[in-house]
Amino acid sequence: MKRFFAILGIAGLSMVCTMAKAQSAGTQPDSKAVQPNDSQPAGPTTLHTTDPGAAVRPPLPMAKNSSLPTLYLVGDSTVRNGRADGAGGQWGWGEPLVDYFDASKINVANRAIGGRSSRTYITEGRWDELVVMLKPGDFVVFQFGHNDSGPLDDTSRARGTLPGVGEESKEIDNPITKKHEVVHTYGWYMKKYVADTLAKGAIPIVCSPIPRKVWAEGKVVRNVDNYGGWARQVADSEHAAFVDLNEIIARRYDALGEAQVDPLFADPHTHTSLAGAELNAECVVAGLKALKGNPLGTYLSAKGAAVAPDSGH
Repeated sequence: MKRFFAILGIAGLSMVCTMAKAQSAGTQPDSKAVQPNDSQPAGPTTLHTTDPGAAVRPPLPMAKNSSLPTLYLVGDSTVRNGRADGAGGQWGWGEPLVDYFDASKINVANRAIGGRSSRTYITEGRWDELVVMLKPGDFVVFQFGHNDSGPLDDTSRARGTLPGVGEESKEIDNPITKKHEVVHTYGWYMKKYVADTLAKGAIPIVCSPIPRKVWAEGKVVRNVDNYGGWARQVADSEHAAFVDLNEIIARRYDALGEAQVDPLFADPHTHTSLAGAELNAECVVAGLKALKGNPLGTYLSAKGAAVAPDSGH
């Protein structure tokens, strides 16, 4: 099958993806088959996922140099949009972030996937794939929340999580995977990411979700009362680093004003243009540099070193 995709090329792969949507059968990938720090990404894999359009999923970046530490990015389309090629004018902040780091000192692997929630990144096996790769000294930046408020068991995505950071759960029969599933809170999944990362000797960094282009009384609406606040609570309770990306970026938007923020988005309110992604990437670096001890400071490029720290407070 891999050889088939190679022959088809990009155009053919698009056709296969369309055909694959009609298929209901698939196999779950074996995370043990993923080789740590392999510089060549694995080929497309067919499987059941919670997104019907992802019956054939694209490969994700791997660490290019196994002798170096790696900064992994985990999240949704606001971090890595589509195939990270700017399709539709939409870009996630993970792509321009690469330029802020010195490639001779650290790998940056953007393994975020559009449409995923804190729950479905795990249930689709993507997190297990990354855990296998983690080694002591690596970093993992997490940003979820934009897709967690959806339904738990609809026939379209089934990607929602329960609100909050508690131990509540709900049993469902997932209509897409055809499996019985226990759905937990947003905080439960985020805590799992942190715990698994620490268990591998790597360093977890939790981010609040970037703000949407929604204004109220001349200011961008913050998410401190939901996913932004819950992300902070997880980081505090698990003693993980926290970057208040929502507040850092929102302050930049407030200063620019609605007219200047409009071209930073490639859709009505969620996905950024390249200019918007570049601004957000700079804000990520500013937040990272404000962390206690500046743990990623020694890995920054000249561009990264020039960014002023910003904690958002």
